[in-house]
Amino acid sequence: MQRSKYKMTRVNAEVQRELSEIIRTEIKDPRVAGPMVSVTGVEVTADLKYCKAYISVLGTDEEAAAVMEGLGSAVGFIRRELAARVNLRNTPELRFVSDRSIEHGMQMSKLIDEVNQAGAGVGAD
Repeated sequence: MQRSKYKMTRVNAEVQRELSEIIRTEIKDPRVAGPMVSVTGVEVTADLKYCKAYISVLGTDEEAAAVMEGLGSAVGFIRRELAARVNLRNTPELRFVSDRSIEHGMQMSKLIDEVNQAGAGVGAD
């Protein structure tokens, strides 16, 4: 059991690394190439049939929707590139999921900074 868990961790990391590289360098679609796009995580099923890739877009909601649409239209090309780069028995079917965690974290950090600045102003009286 432990060995298969370690193997899946390695497979997920390799697929994530290659997907990031493919999206960054190979995709010429202006919807995807415009804003900053990151692959924040990947979950490949144990049978290597399906892959859920979490995509974070630093930009507006419209840009994020356009990136997800662009990735959806390029899924066949991305899967073919992934098959050429990663030696797996099966090349998984890709599903892209929008991940807002980085944006949410930045928003929380901004709020914390505002509270800290407001707290520093209160103690000055």
